[in-house]
Amino acid sequence: MDNYTGKRLDGRYEIQEVIGVGGMAVVYKAYDNIDDRIVSVKILKDEFLANEEFRRRFKNESKAVSLLSHPNIVKVYNVNYGDRLQYIVMEYVEGITLKEYIEQQGKLGIKETIYFTTQILRALQHAHDKGIIHRDIKPQNILLLSNGNIKVTDFGIARFSYSDTKTMNDSAIGSVHYISPEQARGNSIDERTDIYSVGVVMYEMLTGKLPFVSENSVSVALMQLQNDAKSIREINPNIPVGLEQIVKRAMEKDTKQRYQTASEMLLDIEEFKRNPNIRFRQDYFVDSDPTKFASANAPAAPVVPDKPAKPAAKKPIAAPEEDDDDDEPGKGKAGFIIVGVLIGLLVLGIIAFAGLYFFTDVFTKEASFVPSFTGLDYETEIKDNPEFKDYTFEIVYEENTLLNNGMVFDQNPPANRKADASSKVITLYVVNNSEPVAVPDVSGMMWEAAQTALENKGFKVNLLPTVSATIDYGTVIKTNPPANTEAEPGSTVTIYYASDEDLIEVPEIIGWDYNMAKERLESMRLAIDTNYEERASDQPKGTILAQNPEKGDKVIEGTRIAVVVSSGVPEVMKADITVELPDRNSYLSCDVYVNNERVISTSLLMDGSKHKFSIEGQDEAASVKVYIDNSEYYSCTVNFTRNPATVSNEHYANRYTPGSSSGGTAAVLPDVTGMTLAQARGALAARGFNKVEVKYSQVNDASRNGVVLSQSPEGTNTNSIVDRITSSISTDTQIVLTVGQMEGV
Repeated sequence: MDNYTGKRLDGRYEIQEVIGVGGMAVVYKAYDNIDDRIVSVKILKDEFLANEEFRRRFKNESKAVSLLSHPNIVKVYNVNYGDRLQYIVMEYVEGITLKEYIEQQGKLGIKETIYFTTQILRALQHAHDKGIIHRDIKPQNILLLSNGNIKVTDFGIARFSYSDTKTMNDSAIGSVHYISPEQARGNSIDERTDIYSVGVVMYEMLTGKLPFVSENSVSVALMQLQNDAKSIREINPNIPVGLEQIVKRAMEKDTKQRYQTASEMLLDIEEFKRNPNIRFRQDYFVDSDPTKFASANAPAAPVVPDKPAKPAAKKPIAAPEEDDDDDEPGKGKAGFIIVGVLIGLLVLGIIAFAGLYFFTDVFTKEASFVPSFTGLDYETEIKDNPEFKDYTFEIVYEENTLLNNGMVFDQNPPANRKADASSKVITLYVVNNSEPVAVPDVSGMMWEAAQTALENKGFKVNLLPTVSATIDYGTVIKTNPPANTEAEPGSTVTIYYASDEDLIEVPEIIGWDYNMAKERLESMRLAIDTNYEERASDQPKGTILAQNPEKGDKVIEGTRIAVVVSSGVPEVMKADITVELPDRNSYLSCDVYVNNERVISTSLLMDGSKHKFSIEGQDEAASVKVYIDNSEYYSCTVNFTRNPATVSNEHYANRYTPGSSSGGTAAVLPDVTGMTLAQARGALAARGFNKVEVKYSQVNDASRNGVVLSQSPEGTNTNSIVDRITSSISTDTQIVLTVGQMEGV
């Protein structure tokens, strides 16, 4: 697994340690020595490099992912497409995963869940707008920073997890709990797949449990396809109904009944935030083959009666016979009858009072009652009728072959009920026996064109601007009813289009003091990111050097502005550089320059040893050069802002051309030891060395007679750049050869 720790990729990324292992890749912490920053490097495992199609798709899609730029998405800096190594270089984020946080807390509160979900959806909305589907949304791929912000990671890699096989295995158990039914089934997928996964993440945050759990991934995948998750209110009755509806709709197995876009889900979340007691209408459920039936509330077919029958003749009432026996027991029975009659009259009085109170305005001049609309034609008798101008009508069309089109057959609240403020909104159930029409998908179009497309299909259009900082003004975000669902001709389709009317224009705060910028942003209902980066500069400490979003960008209320803050002028730092001197056996001048300013001037014995120079500076990338005898010999780059200062880009000149009093040129001195004297002279002369002094040393071995035993200065016959540099001397240099000589010769 860990094959790269301690290595350097492309001479740039110094791999330090493993920080994560996934099914497809290993993530390392690394140092970028060019941009001088810590990064994350995700390296694909070797088994995924063998598939040519996989490599091609990785290259194409990783280019698209590198275009993502959103505060809630881990930034991609670089991508490598090599045949033997493929990796992505990303922003390094200090924090824990949302999965770890859920495990620590057990379950999250409603406010935390909404706060995190909103950021996840904004990240997905940005990616979906770029045509990128994450395909592996899960808490393990969501990083939680110390300031409460989140960053979604693993864009562009997880999307290949099931591209080569539709078979689930145990290695997928980390993701299978969050995948959509269509993903588990191996069908084509779109942005609604990410919406489903967000619903599962919300479910887990609110309950601390996963909706489907089993011992193996195949069983979990089958549950995703076949089973309904347990209601979150069964697990936690304190969760509001509206929030449960949002989670349930996000996790709908039928993609048509699910939220169609991240922005659509965000709109419902915003509604819930404004009114936690909201109950959403469940009108997004669509029956592709509805059963035809008459509503239970519909009146029966009218019956035309015959002529009324004449009433029967009244019979004369016989007068009661007088009872001469006026006994006392009869009087007692009559008393009970009188009491009963009085009680009955009292009850009738109460009923009459209630009737007068609830159904007349006898006791209050302001009392009013809900009119009866049943039996009226909506278009001709109700709509635009000034008599009903105080009422707001919500129309529900239903098929009823017993009644005429357009007739109202039911209403809510019922007629003749005493009206209050809530009764001013009346739902009318109207007969519509025409065939339903699919709502065209107009998302991404400008609202004018979308309105025309819907009206051409016979729909009425209601326009509703919706604040968006990521979508161009006027672009349609969604419709209600959603695209591709069926609705009755003549019904109203609401277009939600992007608007910047309530967005806030970001001011320029570069050059401002951090605290002053913070106050200014807060006065504009914006915020400043407290988790800012510090950078050395010549600006006073606390001065803002960079900002994101930039000046003029339009953002929603509460947006945090990321900044880079000056840490002040850095202190003077020292650095030691070690230079290997050439071997000249002579003293030569040596000068050291930092950023073209000479800081050391001395004379050194060029004896091939290593010499340490101590220098000072403040810059992040100071240029250091060493000259020997007025010729550049060595150069490097020093970062004085680090402690200790670091040395990089060391380089020795390809040739050394010191001057000489006799005007000789520089050349590489060859090694002539082991040659005969004649051969040595020829080799030296070929390089331009003609000043040769010969000394003899007595030897007893005939094979060494006349052979060069040693030379000064020493030469080289290797191809090493360093050896060639250190052996390059003036051709006017006196070469001393020691030659073997036998006694008597």
